[in-house]
Amino acid sequence: MTQQYQHILVPVDGSKEAELAFQKAVAVALRNGADTELQLLHVVDTRAFQNVSSFDSSMVEQVTKTAKQTLNQYVDYAKKQGLTNVSYTIEYGAPKTLISREVPEKMHADLIMIGATGLNAVERILIGSVTEYVTRMAICDVLVVRTDLDNHPTSFKKHE
Repeated sequence: MTQQYQHILVPVDGSKEAELAFQKAVAVALRNGADTELQLLHVVDTRAFQNVSSFDSSMVEQVTKTAKQTLNQYVDYAKKQGLTNVSYTIEYGAPKTLISREVPEKMHADLIMIGATGLNAVERILIGSVTEYVTRMAICDVLVVRTDLDNHPTSFKKHE
């Protein structure tokens, strides 16, 4: 019996890893049938703004505006590929818990497709990878995308 996923969540953050996860998620959603829902998620990490002394709401508004533009492009791409049930949401807060528990519960996700981390070893030790956290704490299946659309290992440069 083949596993059928009906509610696929794809966290996107503008990275190459996340874009690849999105592209693969479109392919998986298409294979799983017309009723499959593809939900894109962008989390604005509000903790990043806590240490900014001259914080004002225009910073969050700018980040949100940029995210909406990118997400709309992703939705357009998915629809051109033949998906009809694709949407996005922008959440504010801690990415780890939003991606692994809160949003999947709300949307009844049965699969999270997430890009492999772009952090180097030191960054993973100091702050921890969102991808690593999601794979340990998610309330549903998680697929970590590490290969390109032809299933070859990616040649992403690690962020240093």
